[in-house]
This record gives sequence, structure tokens and C-alpha cells, in this order.
Amino acid sequence: MKVLDYLKNNIVYLDGGMGTLLQKNGLGPGELPERWNLTHPEVVRDIHKAYFDAGSNIVCTNTFGANVFKFSEEELEQIISSAIANVREAAAQSTATGEKYVALDIGSLGKLLKPYGDLAFDEAVEIFSKTVKLGEKYGVDLIFIETMNDSYETKAALLAAKENTSLPVFVSNAYGEDKKLMTGADPRAMVAMLEGMGADAIGANCSLGPAQLKEVVDDYLKYASVPVLLKPNAGLPRSVNNETVYDVFPEEFSEVMREYVKRGIRLAGGCCGTTPEYIRELVEATKDLDPVPVTDKGLTLISSYTHAVEFGKEPVLIGERINPTGKKKFKEALRNNDIDYILGEGLKQQDKGAHVLDVNVGLPEIDEAAMIEKVCFELQAIIDLPLQIDTTNIAAMETALRHYNGKAMINSVNGKQEVMDAIFPLVKKYGGLVVCLTLDEEGIPESAEKRVEIAKRIIGTAEKYGISKKDLIFDTLTMTVSADSNAALATLGSLNTISRKLGCCTSLGVSNVSFGLPNREIITSTFFALALENGLSAAIMNPNSAEMMKVYYSFKALHGMDVNCMEYIEKIPGYAAAAPVSNAPAPAKGEADIKVEDELSKAIVKGLREKAAALTEKLLETEESLDIVNGQIIPALDIVGQGFEKKTLYLPQLMMSAEAAQCAFEKIKAKMENSPGESVSKGKCIVATVKGDIHDIGKNIVKLILENYGFSVIDLGRDVDPELIVSTAINEEAPVVGLSALMTTTVPAMEETIKLLKEKAPNIKTVVGGAVLTQEYADRIGADFYAKDAMATVRYALSVVEK
Repeated sequence: MKVLDYLKNNIVYLDGGMGTLLQKNGLGPGELPERWNLTHPEVVRDIHKAYFDAGSNIVCTNTFGANVFKFSEEELEQIISSAIANVREAAAQSTATGEKYVALDIGSLGKLLKPYGDLAFDEAVEIFSKTVKLGEKYGVDLIFIETMNDSYETKAALLAAKENTSLPVFVSNAYGEDKKLMTGADPRAMVAMLEGMGADAIGANCSLGPAQLKEVVDDYLKYASVPVLLKPNAGLPRSVNNETVYDVFPEEFSEVMREYVKRGIRLAGGCCGTTPEYIRELVEATKDLDPVPVTDKGLTLISSYTHAVEFGKEPVLIGERINPTGKKKFKEALRNNDIDYILGEGLKQQDKGAHVLDVNVGLPEIDEAAMIEKVCFELQAIIDLPLQIDTTNIAAMETALRHYNGKAMINSVNGKQEVMDAIFPLVKKYGGLVVCLTLDEEGIPESAEKRVEIAKRIIGTAEKYGISKKDLIFDTLTMTVSADSNAALATLGSLNTISRKLGCCTSLGVSNVSFGLPNREIITSTFFALALENGLSAAIMNPNSAEMMKVYYSFKALHGMDVNCMEYIEKIPGYAAAAPVSNAPAPAKGEADIKVEDELSKAIVKGLREKAAALTEKLLETEESLDIVNGQIIPALDIVGQGFEKKTLYLPQLMMSAEAAQCAFEKIKAKMENSPGESVSKGKCIVATVKGDIHDIGKNIVKLILENYGFSVIDLGRDVDPELIVSTAINEEAPVVGLSALMTTTVPAMEETIKLLKEKAPNIKTVVGGAVLTQEYADRIGADFYAKDAMATVRYALSVVEK
């Protein structure tokens, strides 16, 4: 029986931890666990067999870090083929009677993708593809992508699996204590993206114990329409008699997991610290339970890299200003490749309350495919709103969807068969909520009834492509009433029927209704109110329009969507005077708490790199370098840092602000080269990922932030020998050394490095961080400071140099 067939009617048991069991069997500090498939196959097989014997249905290969960053292609193939054979042999040797499946285990590449790191999305897809192809070649039953803490890397891995195999793909992400991924995505955002791309099961693993993942589980079960999986850690690691143990034992683990299975978890297992005993207890605790049926939640969702937007509950506002139609300045910005102007339009709309940004860059004289990819990429670097990809160019549509971080809106298809045949395959492959225009080969029908007939035809065609109507949103086309007095009635009538009777979401570009009339905002806003009353789900509109926003907040208050009218009370006074639209720069997210007055500080807070560089260059004509650094750059970084620590900003915003600050610093450094004796350096810091660990995401983040606070950072890279770290620290007279480790198997190498540092250079302070570390663990291995994030490292380094 194939794994998806078995999953339909059964609770599926996954395996548990691998790294800690290999350590108990002699895996040394810095040793790569994947190589044990070749050098110690009997140990690996015994662990796999123990999981099958305990009741696991799916056992993952020992290939979590198997990729071409770690191994040559020749060795990678040897490792993967042996790893799969080890699980197959373990399954054959096991006396358990349950169904047994082999999953190719795929973990993170350990690098941040652009724009926050240096790895291109397509390069990541290619690297994952090499591993995936070998998995299918040597006969796995499914692909298991796990412990992903970045939505964009998750998408790259899933896309690689979907493009290169026909196997089922399960995807699991690692959430922190704030219930978000490292780069900010919440569970609903991941559900939207992964379901849209066709993942067969989704869920969470690692990071926390089962009880601490309750809110994450709640969201998955609430929003997911595919089976949900869960593989928690055995709590948090701690040290007992110099041995790493975890604080949740098998009985407690299985009790919590039983409650989750009763509520709907369909695939259950464990991660770090769990053993075959945990799986045995889990199976025993849940053997009397019937699987909870998986139901289609029927939710219409899109997402950015941080959050999802749901249609059908409250009106969604789609900002229309990133569009050259009728906008001379915007056209010039496109021709001149003035990305900062375009980003400014996005920031202003975000500040005015838009939930989604429409992105249209179509001009005959530019390369639309290249421009739309660039604009979407840059917008997503500094703005966390979902985007609507608006183009009739199929090549431009595909490149934008491929590189979009999340689940986008797609504008658009219509009733023409050739258009549906071109767009629907893209929707099926990349996911998306597609805008459906109610027109066909004969044009735009005058009657509401004929527009509804086109909508029904589009629904039927989409279904043939495997696209549910929850991923369709219908635009019944706003026509100008100055040319046809019945135009609004046809639009509103078809809108009402599609919303109320067909049960689909709807969208309109509302401003067309008033074209050619004086005082356009009066009739446009009234039409907006009528459309909302007839079931409009989303409006493409100008959020800078006071009249439109007054209708929006009033409608919500009158329809019970605004508890105690608090939003109305807060927002309406700003629109009451119906002031003209302001072109002033919008405050960046996070400025609500701290006022930002200087233009350079604003640019850094918003992450506008080119603007930060240009402003710095201008300021250097009249101000001293240190005055700019201490008066504008560092205060801006503090604003963003405080937002990051308060969880009002997330890693992407922190990284982009740091890059903007770096652009400013480059201008300052260039001037200082001609000004001997002038320096902004606060001292030296050394950073390294420890021996055996190739994951350098955390290290690179710390490096960037430290540099922006004025430290000279010596980056030794990843997989670094303890002796090299110690000798460099001594030779460079660096007061602080930062060490990073992602995996439990590499923490011993971190401990060895700290021990050597204490012996050779006791005055040098060590700061440690990484997903597997806790304060207690850091204390046990002798670190001077445990940093839970990059800003904590900066604060500690500053305190050291100040002393």
C-alpha cells in the first residue's frame, strides 16, 4: 500500500531523533553523521530497526545534511544510496507488522537566501534537486523536508521535490517560542504557501517540546486542509553528569501527543532527544484512537513571508499605486530603474492601511519579466504585505510566481480558454489566488446573468486543473456609469450572485466607475459602499483616498467587524477633514514607538539601501563622519533592534535595515581612507561556525549586525577547527569570540573550542548561539554568554568593549 493511501485511514507514526543516538554510539565532535551510512552502516541500521520495532511506519534516512555544500556529488550519491539501503534493510529485519516506508530526509542548507543572505533562490532549488533526484533514483517512498526555519528556503526545497519527482512530499517547519519561523512566518502563512504548492502533509518539528507547540498545532489544525504532522523535541536539553539529556520523558511526551492526535494530528513522531522508547510509548498511548478525518477548511488565503491574509471575512484593501497606468512619475521610475521610488509607493500604501499591494510594471519599452521579478524581490525585502502579481505577460507571470516568497494573488485569467490554459498550470504549480475576470471571447457581457455564466465556466475549467474555487476570486468588471447608466447595476448584480450563490470571493477595481465625471471620489466611494453591501471581498483602490477609507472603516463598524468601534474611533479623525493626499514619506513599521526625524535614519529603518547611501554622501559634505554614525546610523539601528527584541519587527526587517546601514557605512569608510586618525571601530570580534557544522545563517546575521554597530568582524567561516579559532583570537587580540552551532551533533565541538580558549586565552570572552542551545547548555559547556538572537550578541559585545 502506498503511503498516501495508508494515510487516508490510519494514524501514521514517524520516527524520532537520530543525532543524539549516533553520539551515544561514538559519533565524535565535528564528525559528519551522514558519513556513518558508509562507515558505520550497522549502527545506523540498528537505530532504524529500533524505530520500526517501536511502531514507526515512516523512518527517515540519515541524510539531514546531505547536499553538495557538504559533499562532492560522487560522495553524495554514495551516502544517499547507502542511507536508503540501510532503512530498507532495517525494515526487512524488523519483526513489527505495521506498514513500513522509507523517507528521504532533507534539512536546511544552512544559508540564508537573498535578499537576506547570499544564496540565490534558483541556486537553492538546484542544490535541493540534486539530493531529491538521488532519493527517487534509489527508491524512497516519499520526500520528508524538515526543520526548515525560513519560508523561502522551504519553498525552494518543495519546488525542487515537485519539479524532479512524482513522490509524495511532507514538509515540516521549526517554530520558535514566539510561534514563528526565524524569518517571521507564522503557521497560517506556511499553510497557505505549502498547500498552494501541493505539499501532501505539513506541520512542525524540533525547537520545542510538545506542550510548548500547542499554539502552533492549534493553527495548523484550524487552517490546514491536508494531513498535519508533528515531531516535537523531548523538551529542552540540559546537562546531567556531563551528559546531554532532555526534560520531557516518554510517558509525559506520549500523554501530550495523545491529546493532539485526538484533535486531528495524523502523523506523529519525535525529534531531538526522542528515542525508540518515545515512539513505543506514543504508539501505545494512541492505539485505541481513530484517525480524525481531514477536512477542506474552504479558506481563501494568500500570504507574504510573515503572515496570511484571509478573504471572505472582512474587506481586503489592495493598493493600486504600483501601476504605470495614468501615472507619469511611475512610468519614468520604471524607465530609469528607480526602484526607491517604487518602494516608496509601496511603503506609503502600507502605512495607509493596504492589506495587499498590486504590482504592475507593464511598459512596452522595458523587459517586463525582469522588472516584475526585481520589483517584487525588492518590495518583499522591506515590506511584509502579500503581493498581487498583475500582468498579461505569461513569462513575466511565471518568473514572478516562481520567485515570490509566499502565496501570491494572480491577476488574472478570464473566460477565454487559451488564457485559462496558460495561467491555470502556473496556479497549480506555484500556488496562488487567481483573479477571474468575467469576460470571454465575445467581450464583456452587458448583463449580470451572462457574467455569472462565465464565472461558472471558469470554476469548471479550474476544477479540471485541480484548482478549488477557494483559490478563485471573481472580478465582475467595473464599467464607467458616464457611458452606460446601467453599468454599475450589472457589476453589482453579478457580484451579488457570485458571492451569495456560487460561494466565491470577489474583487473589483472600483475607481473605473467614475471615469469622466467631476468630483470622482464621491461616486467612487458610494459605489464602493454598494459593492461591499453586495458581497465584495476585496477592492483594488487608492488607500490614500480619504473618502474611500471613511467608507471602509464605517462599513466595518456597521457590520460588526470592529469591536466597540475601536478602529473607527482611532482612524476616522485622520480622514474627517478629507485632507488632500499626502506625498510625505510614510513612517516605517516600528516607528509608532520611537520618532524618527532624520532622513538618513528613516531610510535605514525602512531598509532603503540606495537612499541611505545617497543621503550619507550628501551629509558628508557638511557633517563629520562620527556625528553621522552616532547621531543617525546607530540610533536608527537601535530603533530596529528594539523592535526586533520586542517582536514587532522580524529578522528580514532587521537584515534589510542593517544592509541599508552598511551602505551608509561604506560611504563613511571611503571618506575616512582620506582622513588619517579618524575611526569608528569599536574593536574586533571573531565569529565562526564550529567544527562539523556547515550552517552559517546565524553567524552571518551576527556578523552583519556587529559590523553595523562599529565592530571589525573577522569571519572564520563554517566547519572551523578549534585550534584555528583560538590562534586567530590570540593573534588578533580580539576580546570577543562568537560561536554558532545548529545541530546537537556539533555542540561537543563548541565545547572543545571553549575549553581550548579558556586554556590558551582566558581573558577572551565567548558568546554562543544556535537552535540547539539553551542558557543551561551554554553554562555547562563554559560559555561566558548565551545569546538567544543577534541583538543579544551585539549588546554583550558592546558591554565587553566598554569594560
